[in-house]
Amino acid sequence: MLKWNRAILLAVVLLLSITIIAGCGNKESKEKNEQAGGTGTEETETTKKADFPVTLTDDAGREITIEEEPETIVSIQASNTEIAFALGLGDKIIGVSDYCNYPAETENITKVGGQDINVELVLSLLPDIALVTDYHYKAHPTVLKQFEEAGIQTIVVGSATSFEDVYENIEMIGLATGTKDKALEIIADMKKRHEAIKEKAKAVVDKKRVWVEVSPEPDIFTTGKNTFMHEMLESIQAINVAGDQVGWVKMNEEEIVKLNPDVIITTYGHYIENPKEQVLARNGWQAVPAVKNGEVYDVDSDTVTRPGPRLIEGVETLAKLIYPEIFE
Repeated sequence: MLKWNRAILLAVVLLLSITIIAGCGNKESKEKNEQAGGTGTEETETTKKADFPVTLTDDAGREITIEEEPETIVSIQASNTEIAFALGLGDKIIGVSDYCNYPAETENITKVGGQDINVELVLSLLPDIALVTDYHYKAHPTVLKQFEEAGIQTIVVGSATSFEDVYENIEMIGLATGTKDKALEIIADMKKRHEAIKEKAKAVVDKKRVWVEVSPEPDIFTTGKNTFMHEMLESIQAINVAGDQVGWVKMNEEEIVKLNPDVIITTYGHYIENPKEQVLARNGWQAVPAVKNGEVYDVDSDTVTRPGPRLIEGVETLAKLIYPEIFE
């Protein structure tokens, strides 16, 4: 019995010794970690803060250094607002343009003007950064100077006419706001989806001729080269019948009818009731294949003209409408 008790006692002593040694080892390891750079939590915070300061060149060609991660943002352009929300910055946006309508949360955010900025309001909000446009830079240099003097850093985001331009804008806004990784993720997803569309479009045998109408009669405008719609149509192996034009151009009905499109795409259904019916009812258009076959479709203008992440949705929609047999 005595031998048995001694055996138990010895086992307990050994167990306690192992625990103490292990504890000392953990403590020593923890102390080494703290000396090397602090606790795991502190390392994460240090890594996060290490993204700043950042230096970038905006679309006005200015080299800008942002010392700390912005906590408040004003975006005076609908496309930049969409990009900022896609980057997960919605809770930091305290002012948007009068024309910002997506996502729905923008409805409850202070409106600070459009091409003409409500200077006093922006100054009262005093954001860390203001996302402005090249138009603002050229037309209102004194306003932007006021912002800078008040401690608001302005970043000029230029006009975009291609998907590549949009990718550059997304990356720049991501860099300026500490969300570059998310920006690259969005860009990669857009590119992947766009490439998938192009690959599927290789099955197109007979290319359809498409007329794009961005404003109704009497002043009918369309999109030529150097526009998203033109690039989108090329992506899906469709022919832009106004492809010999450049930018947004006005054309008369006689010119349009002669182009003889197979499909007509309108983008103004958000402010004109029944755009399809109006196009089908036009005098002298009955022989146009698109009208004869009822292939007139209205799409959400913002997804095909606004330079933001939803452009990829726009090209996917066009693909399904123009070549349903391939893309549905």
